[in-house]
Amino acid sequence: MHPAFAQSDHRPWPLPRGRWFMRQSWQDLLFAHWPIPTADLRRFVPDGLQLQEYDGTSWISVVPFRMSGVTARWLPAIPGLSAFPELNVRLYVERDGKPGVWFLSLDATNPLAVWVARRWFHLPYQHATMRLQEDANGITFDSRRKWSVHPASFHAWYRPTAAPVLVPPGTLDAFLTERYCLYAQSPRGTLYRCEIHHLPWPIQSAEAELDATALLASHGLTVSGPPRLQFVRRLDVVVWPLERIDG
Repeated sequence: MHPAFAQSDHRPWPLPRGRWFMRQSWQDLLFAHWPIPTADLRRFVPDGLQLQEYDGTSWISVVPFRMSGVTARWLPAIPGLSAFPELNVRLYVERDGKPGVWFLSLDATNPLAVWVARRWFHLPYQHATMRLQEDANGITFDSRRKWSVHPASFHAWYRPTAAPVLVPPGTLDAFLTERYCLYAQSPRGTLYRCEIHHLPWPIQSAEAELDATALLASHGLTVSGPPRLQFVRRLDVVVWPLERIDG
């Protein structure tokens, strides 16, 4: 049994029917969250999805991390293809009572993963040059987008500052992390939901020095104030096929 299935009672809705088809691990992950007016984000979210708020505001998150073990259920991890750094910019949305994630961008170093995700998952992946390096002082992450009409760069240094904890349901930290699907839209406008499953997030407090100005500016957005920070060392994830949800 995959490690993700050691627990499922924490999910806000039951496990999907059918078989999951892809597995992956998210490692050395930093969440950097900022509150942002809902009105600034409406143009990014298609009809059929509702932007969510917590205490009267929407949120945007920048998430640098490392993917590993990315492969189909029936295949082993493939050296050179199944592990790569990634950088996400995400919003928080809902449909049919299922809160999920809407991505503004996903940058990655693996050109095959970028192509597959754009073609088959309808996600706005872009190819980037990245470096993720850890030493005794923490993790350094650098990214620069390649061949894009919306160039962007990102730099961060970060590290955990406390032991992992499970955040209580209903809190802001749970709102920003405990989500079990993503939403996507095809070039023809069709909406899809992609269900995922994993154990509850083992969240650690974190400290960071980061510059997300150029990355957010590539979407025409700015944020102010220090971000809310969280660190996760590793989370194992399984993924189900896309499910069409409009019509």
